[in-house]
Amino acid sequence: MTDHALARAQTIIGSGGTPIVRSFFDEATFTATHVVHDPVSRQAAVIDPVLDFDPASGRTGTVAAEAVAAYVEALDLTVAMLMETHAHADHLSAATWLQARLGGQVVIGRDIVTVQKTFGDLFNEPAGFARDGSQFDLLIGDGDSLALGMIAGVALHVPGHTPACMAYVIGDALFVGDTLFMPDYGTARADFPGGEAAMLFRSIRRLMQLPAATRVFLCHDYGAPGRDHFVWETTIGDERAHNIHVHEGIGEVDFVTMRQARDATLSMPRLMLPAVQVNMRAGHLPDAEANGVSYLKLPVNLL
Repeated sequence: MTDHALARAQTIIGSGGTPIVRSFFDEATFTATHVVHDPVSRQAAVIDPVLDFDPASGRTGTVAAEAVAAYVEALDLTVAMLMETHAHADHLSAATWLQARLGGQVVIGRDIVTVQKTFGDLFNEPAGFARDGSQFDLLIGDGDSLALGMIAGVALHVPGHTPACMAYVIGDALFVGDTLFMPDYGTARADFPGGEAAMLFRSIRRLMQLPAATRVFLCHDYGAPGRDHFVWETTIGDERAHNIHVHEGIGEVDFVTMRQARDATLSMPRLMLPAVQVNMRAGHLPDAEANGVSYLKLPVNLL
């Protein structure tokens, strides 16, 4: 059966459209936020923005988001989309804060509804908590268009890390979220609710069918052993040849065995519990209670 979305992505990448990408790295969460824009129309998208959060005090901040906003405003860009690759477990989203300042639609994959149902139950969310993705402006699926001005784009569903993970092709650039890391670091974990190592392997193999020269922008870099600096850009060709977990020649069974054994040694992300509660709400805090304060839940002895 023809993979029409993949074929569209291959065509778009080969068409010569080259957006400008500026990345902002938040070392506190090891997260790269990307601003991608068409240099002709100056239409832009912000991908995976970070809201500062101190779990010890419960305070949020906007230092990371302010840097993104300042760049967008300095270049006089028009933000069309604030795009989430998935409901992150390692940082809180600044999409809502940036939308209030810069405009644009908040976008995520339509399988966010699966995440909302799973974690809505886990956090015992009230009946009024919508589990239909309506907190977001636009839910997208595999093969949906993502044009920025004159530069074509397409969404690719890449489940495995979470069921809602999306990769975004915009011109010759691919934004993969947590699906892949730098070749010397490997791949995302697959042990979160709804994650699956075999599914992750197939999603990665699908992305590796894109042209070798495709620019790949990652959501995270945790620093590989022997490397003393952070990096968040690579190519499909480098991932195919050198990714330590999933380079060409590694089969699905071996990958799944490795991934499951590695995941069993990993601790829960430091910000997972607050992050998911905010991110499944498109960056909104839970509704304030009678005293005007929003609260994030901490389930005891449940996970």
